[in-house]
Amino acid sequence: MKIEEIRSLNIDEVQQKLLELKAAYFNLRFRHETGQLDDTSMLKKTRRDIARVKTVLSEHKALRNA
Repeated sequence: MKIEEIRSLNIDEVQQKLLELKAAYFNLRFRHETGQLDDTSMLKKTRRDIARVKTVLSEHKALRNA
């Protein structure tokens, strides 16, 4: 997911996306530990998406406090 796509969402949608990504990351980690995950690059991609979403959330927070 690109950062522009995340920025186009409203704050509630961004928070919901963060919850979805965290759940997906947990599932990927679980599958990786049990040997069921074939594409381990998905771990890195999901972790980066979580970071992007958190960045946008902190931008929203900074704009509200400014």
